[in-house]
Amino acid sequence: MPEYLTAKQVAKNLQVKPLTIYQWARDGKIPAIKIGRVWRFHKGAIDKFLEEQLREKGYEL
Repeated sequence: MPEYLTAKQVAKNLQVKPLTIYQWARDGKIPAIKIGRVWRFHKGAIDKFLEEQLREKGYEL
């Protein structure tokens, strides 16, 4: 079963506030799914998103 993270967990990993993660999710800036009133973030999708962002900025992984 895939691992899903809360906004608080994603925020901790990215060292930003959870409110920032919620805003990014609402704005479609970060991959997320809303189940009822709760946002969830697929760990693999977040990892892929971050890698893509780094590559766009010119970083090699």
